Amino acid sequence: MLFSIWGFIYLAKLTMPKTKKVSEKKTAIAKVDTTKSVWVHSLFTDYDIDLFLVGKHFRLYEKLGSHLISVEKTNGTYFAVWAPNAIRVSVVGNFNQWDNQAHPLHKRWDKSGIWEGFLPGIAKGEIYKYFVKGFDESEHLKGDPYARRWEHPPQTASVVWDTDYSWKDKTWLSKRAKMNALDQPISVYEIHLGSWERDPDNPERVLTAREVAGRLVPYVKDMGFTHVELMPVMEFPFFPSWGYQITGYFGASSRYGTPQDLMYLIDELHKANIAVILDWVPSHFPGDRHGLYEFDGTHLYEHADMRKGFHPDWKSYIFNYDRPEVRSFLISNAIFWIDQYHADGLRVDAVASMLYFNFSREDGDAATNDQGGPENFGAIQFLQDLNVAVYGNFSGVQTIAEESSTYPGVTHPVHAGGLGFGMKWMMGWMNDTLKYFKVDTLGRKHHHHQLSFSMTYAFTENFMLPFSHDEVVHGKSPMLYKMPGDEWQKFANLRALYGYMFTHPGAKLLFMGNEFGDTNEWNFTQSLDWHLLQYAPHKGMQETVKALNFLYRKEPALYHFNFSYEGFEWLDADNANESVFVFMRKGPKAKDTLIIALNFTPVVRENYRIGVPFKSKWKEIFNTDDIIYYGSGINNRGDIVPSTEGFNRQEYSIEITLPPLALVVFKSAK
Repeated sequence: MLFSIWGFIYLAKLTMPKTKKVSEKKTAIAKVDTTKSVWVHSLFTDYDIDLFLVGKHFRLYEKLGSHLISVEKTNGTYFAVWAPNAIRVSVVGNFNQWDNQAHPLHKRWDKSGIWEGFLPGIAKGEIYKYFVKGFDESEHLKGDPYARRWEHPPQTASVVWDTDYSWKDKTWLSKRAKMNALDQPISVYEIHLGSWERDPDNPERVLTAREVAGRLVPYVKDMGFTHVELMPVMEFPFFPSWGYQITGYFGASSRYGTPQDLMYLIDELHKANIAVILDWVPSHFPGDRHGLYEFDGTHLYEHADMRKGFHPDWKSYIFNYDRPEVRSFLISNAIFWIDQYHADGLRVDAVASMLYFNFSREDGDAATNDQGGPENFGAIQFLQDLNVAVYGNFSGVQTIAEESSTYPGVTHPVHAGGLGFGMKWMMGWMNDTLKYFKVDTLGRKHHHHQLSFSMTYAFTENFMLPFSHDEVVHGKSPMLYKMPGDEWQKFANLRALYGYMFTHPGAKLLFMGNEFGDTNEWNFTQSLDWHLLQYAPHKGMQETVKALNFLYRKEPALYHFNFSYEGFEWLDADNANESVFVFMRKGPKAKDTLIIALNFTPVVRENYRIGVPFKSKWKEIFNTDDIIYYGSGINNRGDIVPSTEGFNRQEYSIEITLPPLALVVFKSAK
């Protein structure tokens, strides 16, 4: 079921100037009694409540949470929190010595379950929590689910704050729709802000987002990446979770400074024409007592049935996607990061765990839907609603699913029965490719089609090819040490692997450190091993990735048809004995055509014949074996004149030299 007419009307409003905080049409409220500690006041209209209760209010952050406003010419803070099963809710903090009797909120007269009120004199920077008394007399101290800022962990209180910022990225936003489109190059640099670089004078100290910006932005620009993906920057209590166990969905993590510090980083990236993707985790949340778990003494945000509401692997809780108010919360959160932080995309974590009740469960421990199947229909509807809301209201943004199952139509339109994502991580390609490259070069002929298999399904979805943080932790070894052979062969293999990745159809993603061949697994407690760049092999690796990025961005054949069969043709996928692959990439014009040849053995192959479609001269335009990349320097120099002898189903052919463990790219003078 798609949006009701009221939903469409509301979504249309999202594209208009920011809505007034208080509608003139709201129900009349009696004159404020300014003698009370909490004044009766509301930012909600009846229409707001109606949308909230049916799961279609997607700007709840403008209403719920804490808001610095003025009432009766008095400055203070308005508080509003959803706790339908509570019998009493109050605001507590240093300002009232944490006295839960001092500032009780008023429960709205409707069915919303929202408690609200205005506290005069409460200024920006005040810390607070909600005291919640459950229907069973249980007592809870909770952070604000809509708080814009939180105390630095291990402290757990919310902070009265705002998201005011003077943005300077108008030029970027005006061209984002073109720059961030699916027919443009998309090369993503995945970053964990807490460990990309630490304070050189105090390696234990995590730099703020503003501090990181000074070196990160020029580095990403120089390396040629088009996008940055930030691992979760929302507030989270446990640093080893890397941000994937979120308690403050609307708060920029205090570990990285203020909300404005994060905005500054995004602003600077935009000024450098770099898009920003934020990791977003609507799949689960931790059971920390100050967080969402049992928020009003009941299973409010999580499903009450623990077969549906608890994740056994992550020891975390799963959102109840069947509950309209929860859907409003989550979609409002997605909209919030795009609206308030100018995010250009969201990478949605662990989608497979949302789609199936039996994800990582034994059959006997898994719930079923009302048809007896494993699919979570509530989650499916939520994801569809999410993508309709995002794409319907923001120009030039993308959503990306980290989805590891075979669920059909993840990137297909919602109106066609799909989930509506812009892209999906190609986990099968990643697994098969790494398995192939781990094999000793002598044995690769026995695994040849493990590498070519991806092309049998490459265009069933809009795929992104990921080598993410997950591949360089927990004993999996860094990318460099996944490669076989001696030191030179390890580097050559990795350069060839990246060459294959950048010429294979699909968007690209590399985790930080992968670009220079880090020799250690990623360690979130310290800076990357930047000192390695003083050594030629690592510098060569970095230069390889840099050159691949600029080749990818320069050549339309490598990106224009990233998600369409029109842009790819095998010339030779079957030379298993020599572990050679040859294919063609095509752009909108014939002159865009590229021929790519890969040799995955350390043997130099001279006079190697490959078919070409044009009789014009051909020229090598890229070679991972080049000296500047720490290769052996075996190149195809000068123009190559084709023979009229047809080959690989092409009318013409050329003879080339295939360097060892390398990728070469040819382009015609046509």
